[in-house]
Amino acid sequence: MKRGKKYSQSSEQVEKGKYYDLKEAIALIKKSAPAKFDETVEVALRLGVNPKHADQMVRGSVVLPHGTGRETRVLVIAQGEKVAEANEAGADYVGGAELVEKIKGGWLEFDAVVATPDMMREVGKLGKILGPRKMMPNPKVGTVTFDISRTVGELKAGRCEYRVDSYGIIHMGVGKVSFGEEKLEGNINTLLAAVSKAKPATAKGHYFRSLFLSSTMGPSVALDAHHVYTQL
Repeated sequence: MKRGKKYSQSSEQVEKGKYYDLKEAIALIKKSAPAKFDETVEVALRLGVNPKHADQMVRGSVVLPHGTGRETRVLVIAQGEKVAEANEAGADYVGGAELVEKIKGGWLEFDAVVATPDMMREVGKLGKILGPRKMMPNPKVGTVTFDISRTVGELKAGRCEYRVDSYGIIHMGVGKVSFGEEKLEGNINTLLAAVSKAKPATAKGHYFRSLFLSSTMGPSVALDAHHVYTQL
């Protein structure tokens, strides 16, 4: 794939074959981000798991201490007193079966979905729509719950879901280039610690296989994944 001039100039700042420590990598990402907009800083972490086996699927959620740098539009599907709780917690959209029908009709102006367990019969109808977009409520990541207030608050504060793809890689944004280096370091370490704790008992060999940081339009910077893992 042909790269632009700005990307080429940025990539020249990254030493090929070198593993950077986290502080160096963050400083380099901030320095080499080529776009005029505030790029997202992204983590790409390849794990020593086989996602084809259910007992090696790594997924969960984590609250980044310094947020993601973007507003999260939260939709809550609930009924009864939980509707008022969701509104008080700051949810952007709240409703019941009528919202399910609206989504079935093509409306997707939200970033996260929370549902109470008693509404999952209705929400289940949205699997083919929300599933591919990784927004389907799931009790494993805390988005199927009666604790609406806490969940909405965490999502608004920077709670994110992570999940390995079919290649065993977790891709996740951890902040913006404009963030201070300490904030980015705090967010990245929080994510890596959460993934470390989620290590399946059946995973063999090195758990963190490779680790790269990049900005939206910038080059990737490699870290020594196994060393990072042993330092957590």
